[in-house]
Amino acid sequence: MLNAEQTAQLNRVLPFWMSLLLIPLAWISAFYGGWTVVLLPVATWYLFSGLDFILGLNTENSDPNIADEEISAYSLVTLLWVPAQFVTLFGLLWYVPRAAHLGTLESIVLFLGVGVITGTIGINYSHELMHQKSKLERWLGDILLSMVLYSHFRSEHMLVHHRYVGTPRDAVTARYNEGFHRYFPRVLRESYASAFKAEAAMLARKDLPWSDTQNPFLRYWALQGAMLLLAVLLGGWLGLALFLWQAFIAVWQLELVNYVEHYGLTRKHLGEGKYEHVMPHHSWNAAHKASNWLLINLQRHSDHHYKPDRRFPLLQNYSDAEAPQLPFGYPIMTMLAMVPPLWRARMNPRVTRWREMYYPEVTDWKAYNKGTNPQPR
Repeated sequence: MLNAEQTAQLNRVLPFWMSLLLIPLAWISAFYGGWTVVLLPVATWYLFSGLDFILGLNTENSDPNIADEEISAYSLVTLLWVPAQFVTLFGLLWYVPRAAHLGTLESIVLFLGVGVITGTIGINYSHELMHQKSKLERWLGDILLSMVLYSHFRSEHMLVHHRYVGTPRDAVTARYNEGFHRYFPRVLRESYASAFKAEAAMLARKDLPWSDTQNPFLRYWALQGAMLLLAVLLGGWLGLALFLWQAFIAVWQLELVNYVEHYGLTRKHLGEGKYEHVMPHHSWNAAHKASNWLLINLQRHSDHHYKPDRRFPLLQNYSDAEAPQLPFGYPIMTMLAMVPPLWRARMNPRVTRWREMYYPEVTDWKAYNKGTNPQPR
């Protein structure tokens, strides 16, 4: 029997493990076909949106000095997800091409759902893992990213995004009034290039060429090549097509989230290419309880940028006096982002209020945001 303290700890930890329930949903969809192939997107987009509405916000903060044992209980889910996703993704790539009861449309919708979880959960967990000091965790993060052919995200996120967020040098900071459908192809093009340049620049400072074995892009390419080969061996050309489809959906999910997290927010330029330090008000915050369970507190994004080394159970919530707040959790916000007029109607007034609150001295934002060296007027 568990004592009262152990029961309380279990009640705090278990909600963050709900993502594992998506794995059996994927297999149910494959085994039964028909309407069940929509279970994964319905669960991740709509079920958790409904739970957010019912359960409301969680504005409580964990003790930053929480015991290592309890941290491990939280973080274990990110480790277990890696083999669970691997077996599910490649198991389905073997099974679906041989499943006579699954038609073409069912297979496409099923792997759309698979891409939703490899993006929403898999890439999100890789984000948590890449920030850790453990080589094992960083390797597991690389394996998750290779399953969606987006390995460069690690370099881009760690070397570019965290350093330049809220500035013109950060590709994934969505510009004010930039619709997602313009943002997405721009980010696909710019983030890969900026990630490669950042790694090459690090090697150049050591007098090493980009082709040196220390360049993680060599590992990225090898892992991605292995995943593509395995997809072909297990599922043939259909398996490869389904693998590429889920990878595209996963990246689409990631960049929808990136779009939401920093839309319209900028850091003050201090002159000579320098910007103010990253503060909580440079990221959108969301305290919605259920979607933070699913996304392991990713929506406490203000604190993640302020304290990037904090593990997800320790991320702090900020009030609307400290950081800008999203009206809904990420599931609804990412759906809104797909319809730019609805997005702008909801978010542009919030960006305007944010500007008035934090940078009242800037009176001409069009001029301020032009070029690489904007100056407040």
